[in-house]
Parts: sequence; C-alpha cells; structure tokens
Amino acid sequence: MASAPRPRTTTRDPEELTRRLTAWLGTRLPGAKAVDVSVPESNGMSSETLLFTVEHPQPPPWGCALRLAADPAAYTVFPVYDMPRQYRTMRLVAERTDLPVPRVLWLEEDPGPLGAPFFVMERVEGRVPPDVMPYTYEGNWLHAATDAERAHLEEASVALVARLHDQVPAGQARFLALPGEGSPLHRHVEAQRAYYTWAVDGLPRSPLIERAFDRLEELWPQTEGEPVLNWGDARIGNIVYDGFEPAAVLDWEMAALAPREVDLGWMIYLHRFFQDLTVSFGQPGLPDFLRRDRVEDTYARLTGHAPHAMDFYTLYAALRHAIVMLRVACRQVHFGEAAAPAGPREADTLILHHGSLAAMVQGSYW
Repeated sequence: MASAPRPRTTTRDPEELTRRLTAWLGTRLPGAKAVDVSVPESNGMSSETLLFTVEHPQPPPWGCALRLAADPAAYTVFPVYDMPRQYRTMRLVAERTDLPVPRVLWLEEDPGPLGAPFFVMERVEGRVPPDVMPYTYEGNWLHAATDAERAHLEEASVALVARLHDQVPAGQARFLALPGEGSPLHRHVEAQRAYYTWAVDGLPRSPLIERAFDRLEELWPQTEGEPVLNWGDARIGNIVYDGFEPAAVLDWEMAALAPREVDLGWMIYLHRFFQDLTVSFGQPGLPDFLRRDRVEDTYARLTGHAPHAMDFYTLYAALRHAIVMLRVACRQVHFGEAAAPAGPREADTLILHHGSLAAMVQGSYW
C-alpha cells in the first residue's frame, strides 16, 4: 500500500485556479486578493478543497478554505454536488448546536468563476488524523498518542455526533430529506441503490455489493426510530483537532435525515476499515480505539438512546463505503492508474475491503 500510487484528486490547474479565485474574490471584497493558494495533502476525491489567505487593504489577513464541487468532466465520484445544500447545512448546525463548525463566508452558485459552484469558510488551524497513510499506521500523531489521549479524543468525537443528533430540530432539517417514498431509512437505502446503479453504468456489476443489499433486507430493523440530522461522513478524519479536542467539524456533503444509527455505523466501520487494512499489512494498528462496544456505550450514556440493530447499520456502512471504493477504482481505470476489471469477479476485487464486507454479509465479521 505504501508504494501504490495515490489516486489523483484533481484535474484542475492550480495556477489557473489562483488567478480565477483572485478575480472572483475582488467582486465580493473589493481590493482583496487570494494568496498562498494550496491544495491540502488530505484533499479528497470528491469535492475539492483549496486553502488560501485573503489579503485586503484593511488588515489583518485571514485564512480561508474553499470547497469546490468536483469537475463534472473528471469522472466524478458522486453524480451530484449540491454546494448550496452543504452551505445551508453548515449554517443550520452552527446556529442550532454548540458544535465547532467553521463559519461560512460566501456561497457561489454560478459555475462561471471557477468552473463549478463552491463556498468559502474560515480556515481553522489544527491537525487531522491522516487517511494516507492511515492514522492506524505507525508514524503519525494519533498513533503516537497515549491510550488516555486517544480515549479522550474518542469520547469527544462521539460526543459531537451525540450533540448533533440531540440539538438540531428535525423539522428545521427537512430540506435534507431524501426523495422517494417510505421511511427515511428506506429512502436512504434506495438512494444508495441508485448511486450504485449510476456508479457501475456500462461496467461490470459487483455480485458482492448486490448480495449485501439483499442481506440488508434480511436484517432490516424492526424499529427504525425517529430521523435526525445525520452528519453523513461521521469520522475522525473529518475533524480538525486542537490537541485532542475537536476544533472544527468538516465535510457535510452526505448529510441527510436518517436514524441515529446511520452515523454511528459509519463512524464505527470507517475506523474498522483502516484497522483491518493495517492488520493485513502486518501492523497491529489501534485495536482498542473506537471499538464498536465503546462507541455504542458512550453514545447511549450521552443521549439516553441505546443504539440498536447495529449489525444492520455497520453492514450498511461497509456497503456504502464499498460503492464509493468501487467508483474510485473505476475512476483510476479511467485515468489509466489501474487495470479494468474483466468481469464481475474482478469488479469485487476492486473493493479494497471486499473481505470484510463478505464476512459481514455472511454474519461472521463481528
């Protein structure tokens, strides 16, 4: 894994972006210009992030982060990038909770200035648990921390999700309701089924992903619970930390109205994804960090809501992640970074965690 080329995260020219960003900034803040524009190493393969400093005749300069919808011509990971929806979600969370959400400054819906819609928020300094190489590997600040420091970070991170679910009135988040019929959970799953269909259009389908959808039907919760505002990408890799305290909660593009357990299953499984990967490469990882039982117990203690049907929700998280991983792998094929799958069996192997997903489908993972 250490020697494998990292998938490209952008097809845009940084110098051209800087020029166009400065031109746009002058329309919002006359006399201002963007300097020190950079793409962070942690830039994802979905929406892109630009970091820059605003220089203005009236000091002081301040740091900003810009979230730019993916280039529609660059084999995007998701079919739709609704930047106004993300902007509105962050404003709602900032207004109705005590979560440390960066202050959003401007929303630009016109794709003309930078080639796609975007929004700008204040930049929050701190450190983020790395994805590449994963924080479960040796050689990063979180792995080097003490057990007590990691336990503090874990508790504080689960508490963010608990407070989000408890503090935002569901009625004010109705704009996040997914289209379709049935319960919010049914709509959520059907949206993922539609995403999978889009992701493999014209390509070999994944028998494993389709078995996982079938298994979800067998494990469907008897009681779904009332929907809450779900962060959507609830994981520590989307949190900026000051020491071991959360300083900023980022990446709201998958926010939705759904049962609480959708976020919890994602937080639990996304750590397991990195942990399993680390173990497969011969390192112990962090086996006592973000354990499923501890996350569930902490959440129940903080909210009074005991998570239920978590075999369903962790499988659902692994399934959702598998669709993303399959799309990312197909994107690598598109850019000549990987070989195209010859058929369905090879399509399954493009899913980095196909072994753990298969074990969940079989009921032998936990």
